[in-house]
Amino acid sequence: MTSQDRDRVLALSLQLAQAHDELRERIRLLRASLGERRRSRVLAEPSTPDATLEERRRNRALAEPSTPDATPGERADGATLVAHCLAFCAALTSHHRGEDTGMFADLLRVRPDLAGTVSKLVEDHELVSSILSRIAELADDATRSHGTALEAIGRELDGLAALMESHFAYEQRAIGGALDTAARDTTWHDTVFRFLC
Repeated sequence: MTSQDRDRVLALSLQLAQAHDELRERIRLLRASLGERRRSRVLAEPSTPDATLEERRRNRALAEPSTPDATPGERADGATLVAHCLAFCAALTSHHRGEDTGMFADLLRVRPDLAGTVSKLVEDHELVSSILSRIAELADDATRSHGTALEAIGRELDGLAALMESHFAYEQRAIGGALDTAARDTTWHDTVFRFLC
């Protein structure tokens, strides 16, 4: 392996860590946005008994921007949140698909001893995929039912974030070194790292 090839390959574990960091940040932002929606719901029913009907209506509109009587801008906020959620799901799906069909196959050609590790990672990807499918269904529901589906999306994202953290840490520990020393064919590179800017 030439020095130039080694430098290119050495960067793969770093790029994997950067891709994971970007996905972590995206889900953190989604969860924060949903958390703001959850907190605003507390405002919907003021604790003071003397709150006026107008205050309650205004607070409900803040808590539930996707209600039919919301302004177009408020409805767009809910739709934007759903769109960002679906974009995140697509990015994570693409990342895992690229690993499953490209990066892992490349590693196994050179390092067959990693078959058990790769099998565990693919199994994690299947679990993540089922959660992402559920989130996509909820996002579809959110365009019709609004608040309750967004709450459910938030709960799914909370669980997904925990799973992602564990999966990413394991993946980086288990195959990072092998990426740096064994990866040869990087035709999978764009699929795994495409969303990095």
